[in-house]
Amino acid sequence: MKQVLQCLKDGTTQLADVPAPRAVAGQLLIRTTITLVSAGTERMLVEFGKGNWVDKARQQPDKVRMVLDKVRTDGLAVTVGAVRNKLDQPLAPGYCNVGRVAELGAGVEGFVVGDRVVSNGKHAELVCVPKNLCARIPDSVSDESAAFAVLAAIGLQGTRLANPTLGECVVVTGLGLIGLLTVQMLRAQGCRVLGIDLDPGRLSLARQFGAELVVDPGTGEDVLAAAQAFSRGRGVDAVIITASTKSNEPVSQAARMCRKRGRIVLVGVTGLELSRADFYVKELSFQVSCSYGPGRYDPSYEEGGQDYPVGFVRWTEQRNFEAVLDLMAGGQLDVVSLLTHRFPLDRAVDAYDLLTSSEPSLGILLEYPAARAGSVQQADGRTVLLAPAALAPPKGSLVFLGAGNYAGRVLIPAFQKAGATLHAVVSAGGVSAAHYGRKFGFSKASTDESEALADVAVDTVVIATRHDLHGRQVLAALRAAKHVFCEKPLCLTLDQLTELEAEAMSRPNQCLMVGFNRRFAPQVVKIKALLGTVAEPKSFIMTINAGSIPADHWTQDKAVGGGRIVGEGCHFVDLLRHLAGASIVGHHVVALGRHPALQVADDKATITLQFADGSVGAIHYLANGDKGFPKERLEVFCAGKVLQLDNFRSLRGWGWKHFSKMHLWRQDKGQSACASTFLDAVKQGQPAPIPLDEILEVSRVSIELQNALRA
Repeated sequence: MKQVLQCLKDGTTQLADVPAPRAVAGQLLIRTTITLVSAGTERMLVEFGKGNWVDKARQQPDKVRMVLDKVRTDGLAVTVGAVRNKLDQPLAPGYCNVGRVAELGAGVEGFVVGDRVVSNGKHAELVCVPKNLCARIPDSVSDESAAFAVLAAIGLQGTRLANPTLGECVVVTGLGLIGLLTVQMLRAQGCRVLGIDLDPGRLSLARQFGAELVVDPGTGEDVLAAAQAFSRGRGVDAVIITASTKSNEPVSQAARMCRKRGRIVLVGVTGLELSRADFYVKELSFQVSCSYGPGRYDPSYEEGGQDYPVGFVRWTEQRNFEAVLDLMAGGQLDVVSLLTHRFPLDRAVDAYDLLTSSEPSLGILLEYPAARAGSVQQADGRTVLLAPAALAPPKGSLVFLGAGNYAGRVLIPAFQKAGATLHAVVSAGGVSAAHYGRKFGFSKASTDESEALADVAVDTVVIATRHDLHGRQVLAALRAAKHVFCEKPLCLTLDQLTELEAEAMSRPNQCLMVGFNRRFAPQVVKIKALLGTVAEPKSFIMTINAGSIPADHWTQDKAVGGGRIVGEGCHFVDLLRHLAGASIVGHHVVALGRHPALQVADDKATITLQFADGSVGAIHYLANGDKGFPKERLEVFCAGKVLQLDNFRSLRGWGWKHFSKMHLWRQDKGQSACASTFLDAVKQGQPAPIPLDEILEVSRVSIELQNALRA
């Protein structure tokens, strides 16, 4: 299928062939008929992409601080590579989509195949959208009109927060698409409206839509005086700011024109250096509106499909969509006057050129082939051929399940460097699979996992998906008679582990490997060699400055990420198990308080491991440190000697003959060596580099530690 993609590195727009998405549980697969280009948001993204490095840094100072922290801890080369990889990833723009339901995911109710729906889907021929972000379109509302529903819902949410009442004086600052839609909705609520903008054409439209007064500050007209006269000397009741500017003036101006205890709602983007005096004397309220309404950015609502009870949250995202569509059906919302340009999908690049040109524009529609054909077809192919496949599939022909940031930045380059045949890459949405497929020379990009596993040209599967998928996918790959490399963790539950153990043990000729890469790092190889000369028990102290992760991040979801110990802490359990060279005979964990938002105790803990040879390991996994401190530090004490490894860059030794230090110019955590040794084992028909019993042991201990913390 065709999809519009933007490059944040240089701001270019392209219409790319990507695999069609699948209808997953709780979501609708929609064949698009029309999408609306958001003149504000999408123009900002294009302009950001076209800016140079300095411009990008100025626009995102918080990201600059993160980059500088990473340079201090991980080194310049690693940081530059990470930033370039992030900017190289294409962005799929668009959030105003109209189409017909082509397929329903499991558990979806209230919709049927063939329904016309509006959603926040991307600019693509097929989109997969959660059911709570879709609304059925009334028969009397055209596709073209419905395309404005999402933008109108943004304005509606800002209007709800302003809480206008019949007869109140409300100012709308910024008369773009959202501003003009907001003017109409305020008029529908019986408000008197004053519109402010620098564009005469938009001011004329605002007057057409019922604005009692419009003001152009660019002509020198006194905006505050106009607002004072408009409000009959009392000050306006509320100001809704829908402008997009770096200036602080819109908020400052709003405060000065408001009456005592007036309300200001920011829907757009402005500078926020506020004057306390402007707000203090009048006791003004100021609120930032969040997109389409309650539920936005809540994974439980959007991805999990858990609706808010209407008795407690009357207006959710979905219900705001419905309210806007009802206004259109009742003739209270005119969007036809906002349409200025139409482009067929194959001219999408021209539409984006217009967006950033000097030519005036408002509503820019993209029309899709399905609309012209007037039918709902089955989903397009879920596999896109990118390059000719090898005629005789060699050993080490790979399919990647998962094409996220880590896979694209680390794993795929590591296997490519090791000489793997990159046959297919699979991702849920298809965009990242197509991007990395083309970048690294895969033969195929796909969204169909089962087809990829059944491909006879593949003998090895690399799993780099979200943690909750690992157990099922490892089982499926083993049963498809493939070798398996699974990025940690192997699975999330003891029941899954038992099933995996039985399957792996019954297939001794298939390699099963978990990406415990740290044991392959060059400095760890050196430590292992040095410790091999010591017969005494060792004491290991591992300190991980893991850093805080937001409560709504997928890794914090017990069902998806599994928890931070099983999700990341397993790395360090394996590292100490490897260096001790003896099995774990005892383990204990102590929590250091609870996560303030999640109320679970698994991001700050001290783990103690006892090994069969008498060695002891302590792992301090901490999320409450400063980012400027190195992330990982290992200290080993034994036989009057000490080793200290700092962040896989600096290794120092005390008391060792012929060894004192080993420094690297760039951080090396062993990812490339890990992939290379695994691939060599596959090609040579040898066992996996990490013995299966160690993989199972480390996985079991990590799960038990996680369970103990959660208990």
